[in-house]
Amino acid sequence: MASVIELDRLSVTFGKHKVLKELTGSFNGRAIGLLGPNGAGKTTLLHCLLGFHAPTSGNARLFGLDVQKQGKEIRERIGYMPERDAFVAGMSAVRMTTLMGELSGLPYRDALERAHEALYYVGLNEARYRPLGSYSLGMKQMAKLAQAIVHGPELLFLDEPTNGLDPPHRAKMLRLIREVRDSGKANIVISSHLLKDVEECCDEVLILKDGEIATYCNLEEERRANRRFIEIETNPGNEAFAHAIDELGCEVAVLSERKIKTVLPEQVRVNDLFRVADTHQMQIRRLDYKRDSLQDIFLKAMGLRDGGL
Repeated sequence: MASVIELDRLSVTFGKHKVLKELTGSFNGRAIGLLGPNGAGKTTLLHCLLGFHAPTSGNARLFGLDVQKQGKEIRERIGYMPERDAFVAGMSAVRMTTLMGELSGLPYRDALERAHEALYYVGLNEARYRPLGSYSLGMKQMAKLAQAIVHGPELLFLDEPTNGLDPPHRAKMLRLIREVRDSGKANIVISSHLLKDVEECCDEVLILKDGEIATYCNLEEERRANRRFIEIETNPGNEAFAHAIDELGCEVAVLSERKIKTVLPEQVRVNDLFRVADTHQMQIRRLDYKRDSLQDIFLKAMGLRDGGL
């Protein structure tokens, strides 16, 4: 069975600038977060997968279909929510959504029926006949989601879906994305600069840096692994205590004379830390569990944080 997304030495060059550099990999996550700093190549990668940019070399496939040669078949199976508004301002939401359904291969009557359903789903039922130009920012974002899902795509590309949204609309957008993800009817790729959004919605994350894949991480596996990171705050002079818990088999990093970071192996319990502290007359003032967050993973990929403890 073909992967949802396959990259085969995919490269894109604009003038003398190489934006994407031989990206290779297969990706099948239910929801994949696409991250990277400005200029990392996120938008170019999306545009290549959508057929907007032809690769300079290499290739990409969606569901085993060549993005350069089988664009029509691909458009029937994917949905795209762009970052920037791309509306005809005087057109109503239901007409625009119907049109996008038709462009994705649906007959007019089916597209119209599904447009009503999609707009109802995103909460625009009562406003569906209003011109899009009269919509608020939050309503426009919901309309963009509706047109992306109107034809029931198998793969959904969402480019900055919460861009500019206030907290209530942001929470609603993320809830809708999770519902699509959990329905099992579509895989999702979310390009966002908001790590929290990706962490809330995605199973896997692909991080680009300088046009290359810096990290591909399965967040579900990271969550299940739970390496038992613990940060300990003590009274001053913790060197002997740190050495003692190191001898228990813990990974230990002394951050300062009052702070220690450690990873507990399976055989070591938190009670063992207190027992060792008592033996060394060391007071544990604070103890916090901490797992690698997506921010930690991202900073390591960018080379901004030590990959160790």
